[in-house]
Order: sequence, then structure tokens, then C-alpha cells
Amino acid sequence: MKRPPRIAVIVVIVAAALSGRQWMRHGGAESSPAAQPLAATKPAPPRTWHLGSLELKPCELPQPHSGLSTAAWCTPFDVPEDRAHPEGRKISLRLAIVRSSAQVPAPDMVAFIAGGPGQSAAESYPAIAPALAPLLAHRNLLLLDQRGTGGSHPLSCRDDEPGAPGGVEDEGGFDAEAVRKETRGCLERLSKDADVRFYTTTDAVADLEDVRRALGSPQFDLLGVSYGTRVAQHYAMRHPDGLRTLILDGIAPNSLVLGEDFAVNLDAALKAQFARCHADEACRARFSDPYQTLYQLRDALRANPHKVSFRDPQDYASVQRVLSEYSLATVVRMFAYSPETAALLPLSIDAAAHGDVGPLLGQAKLLTGDLGDTMDGGMQYSVICSEDADLLRSRPEDKDTILGDTMIEAFRAACSVWPHGARPADFHSPLKSDVPALLMSGEFDPVTPPRYGDEVLKGLPNGRHLVLKGQGHNVVARGCMPRLLDRFIDKADAKGLDAGCLDRLAPLPVFVGFNGATP
Repeated sequence: MKRPPRIAVIVVIVAAALSGRQWMRHGGAESSPAAQPLAATKPAPPRTWHLGSLELKPCELPQPHSGLSTAAWCTPFDVPEDRAHPEGRKISLRLAIVRSSAQVPAPDMVAFIAGGPGQSAAESYPAIAPALAPLLAHRNLLLLDQRGTGGSHPLSCRDDEPGAPGGVEDEGGFDAEAVRKETRGCLERLSKDADVRFYTTTDAVADLEDVRRALGSPQFDLLGVSYGTRVAQHYAMRHPDGLRTLILDGIAPNSLVLGEDFAVNLDAALKAQFARCHADEACRARFSDPYQTLYQLRDALRANPHKVSFRDPQDYASVQRVLSEYSLATVVRMFAYSPETAALLPLSIDAAAHGDVGPLLGQAKLLTGDLGDTMDGGMQYSVICSEDADLLRSRPEDKDTILGDTMIEAFRAACSVWPHGARPADFHSPLKSDVPALLMSGEFDPVTPPRYGDEVLKGLPNGRHLVLKGQGHNVVARGCMPRLLDRFIDKADAKGLDAGCLDRLAPLPVFVGFNGATP
């Protein structure tokens, strides 16, 4: 998907260079060896693209941890930080459009909203680009970094966020006062040029509508992923006329209090995944009961958290980490997100239980590193502390699950320090809309399980919910889903969509060794 726009840029540059060379050769042929130097020429003005009231210029969107980039058209977009006082501080949002290959694109525009909360749309796009490639044949694609993320006045204190190297989670246990201390440090730095109360979902929805109007008021085909489904639903509530279709992947219902179900959802997903191992003769013979092994490892680490060494999978340098019940829970949760890593989980847990933590922690370092580099934790606090924190309640019934109740306590500790923005009275009300809507969930999603999609579907009479067998969190790129997405947006009809091709999807076989599953 990235190649055609990039090749188009290269072709223009090469064509300009060839013209110049032809002109220089022609001049040389007419002149004697003692000819006068050629007159200096002005550089060609940069190309621009006028869309609505915006003037966009060519840009490249870099992909973290890669030399790759995405060719796009960009412009900064200024909005008031505090919409109640528009005369006050302005913040600049990063606005990028990946241009359609059509000479005359469809009047509607696809808009992608990233997850998190705290992820940048532009930085997250490369991972989802193959799934959205078919859409570019007929439509332009908007990537707007939500305020507080990426290139939109980011609220980032990466070295202060719990879980950062040297941070709270490296100490081997949960410490509410340490969380509060680090949160204060982050807030103090950010407050020099940001009022963190104004980086909420509600503010982001208003920004998106301002951008739509500046673009000439196209209707959006709005794609929200994970937390982005919350933003998309609220946009549909506030600005229904701006919406042509709604696509939700990894669905968070408006009624959901972010964080309250994390422990029980992970536990249910792990039980379902490990049940596959129990049903497979080779897996059962190799690992017996992975769920029991996981909890035995957790109990051992609860009694004796300790430093371990392993090789960094990227540079093979020796790394030391404290392995505790909390770091184990974080690692297991990350593994459960995708079928590829979930298939490795019984093997990695078994290896760790026998003293080899490399497979578990090495893979976790890759996963958390990639995620951390595209996540702005200050913005996450602005969202959760304003929209959810006062509704979070201690859940002692979660204490003995693998994730436990520490995530809720960590949010509550951080939000006791972090300023809270306003939350509309109907914020947690369910979406009710006639918009054509396509909802999708993974069967084994450990954070937004299929029942969440079923709940949202109740308010969408023109909607349809597809559950992809054997899949985890975020499924738009799985199997034939990109083709179905293209057809849905083209026809704006979810119920008439022939989704039979999804029947070919299945869970990945569980790895019984590092060479793979049983042949």
C-alpha cells in the first residue's frame, strides 16, 4: 500500500531531474567551451493539495523501529486547547491524508481512530495499512492524531510511566505511593505547556468535527479500533450527520468503565486458550495443565520475586529484570492479545516454570517496546481520570486472578493526583443510531470480548457483529476481513454482506516446541 504513493513522488522527482539534465545538455551544445555560466534558477515551489479550506503538502509518516514510512499529505491543524475559552492557548494537531489512487475519489472519506487511549493514528497506521489498502482504490484516508498523542501536542512522560524501565513495576511489587509520586512528576512537566483537563474523548470528538468541516464536510466512514471505538461511538452520538458508515474493531461499549473488567476478561480468555491445549493430545502430553502451571508460577513469584537475566532479542545484550507476580501478569496479558503469541504461551510459561525466562521476557520486551513507543501515557490518564476513575471500585474478587486488582488500584492512585476534565452527563449512555455499522471481535479477545460487541449492537438496527474464530484483540487485518471491510464501505450494508469466507479462520495450533506445533 505504501509503494504506489511513494513511487508517484519518486517519478515526479526523477522527471524533474531528467528535464533539467536535458535542458543543461541542450545549453551546452549551443555554447562554446568558454560559455558564460548558466543563470541560477529558482527551485520549484512545493506541491500543494487544496482540500476544503486546507492546504496540504507531501509528507512522510515514519514507522517506529523501521526505516519504512508512509507517503501522505499533511498540514498542521490548530484548535483551542480549552474550547470554552477559544481566545486562549492553541494546540496544533497532526493531520495527514493518505490519498486515493482514484482520479476522482468518492465524496466520503475513511477516518481511522487509534486505540490506547494514548496511541497516535499516524504511528499506528503502518500496522493496519495492509487491511486498509483496498479502500484507497476509491477513497481518501484521514489520519488525525488525537490531541495528546503522536504529533498533536503529546502528553508523554515515558520515563515516569509505571512499567517504564526503572519504574514502579521493575521494583517487584505494586506501590500506590510510588505511582502517585511518578504521576506528580509527569504532571509537573506537562503542565508547563498543557492543561491536561482538556485531552479527553469529548475534546477529541469536537476536534474531529472541526477537521471534517475544514475538509469540506465529507461524510466519514469512521473506523475505531479498541479505545478508538469509544471515540467513534461518541462522534456518532454528537455528529450523526457527519457519518456515512461506522466500523468498530475491538469494541468498548459506552457503558464500560475502562479497567473494571480487565482481570476477569483476561482470565476467561486464558481459560479458553488453554482449553485448546487440554483438548490436543500432544499439547496435553507436553504441558499437562498450562493454566495450573501459570498459577503455580504466579504463587512462587508472589512468595519470592527475584531478578532474572535474559538476552534482549533485538541486540542480544544481557538484560536484568525483576520477575514478580505483577510483571508476570503484564507479560501474560500482552501474549494473550494475538493468536501468534497466544500459541506460544503454554511453551513460554513451561520454560519459565523450569527456570528459562528468556522466551517469555524476550518476547514481552518486543511487545511492550513497540507499544510504549506509540503510547502517550499522560493522555491516557487524562481520558481515564476524567471519564472512568470515579466509577472504578475495588474488586477483591479479582485478587486471585492472574492480573489481580492492582491495575484498578494503580489507576485510582494516579487519578488521585491527575486533574479531571468534564464528563457529559450522558457519556456512559449506549449509542443508538440508524447508521450502517460493522462490528468485529476476536473469539479469544482478552480485553474487549465478543459480549461487548453484542451489547453495542443492540442500539444499531442497521448493524452486524462478526466474531472471528480463534482470533484475539483487533481483527480487521485477519483473513478476508479487509475484503469484507471494503465491500461494506462500498455498499454501506452490513446485513447483506456475505461473510462466509471468515469460516476458514481457525486458531493457530499451540506450539509444543520452539520449532512449532505437532506436524
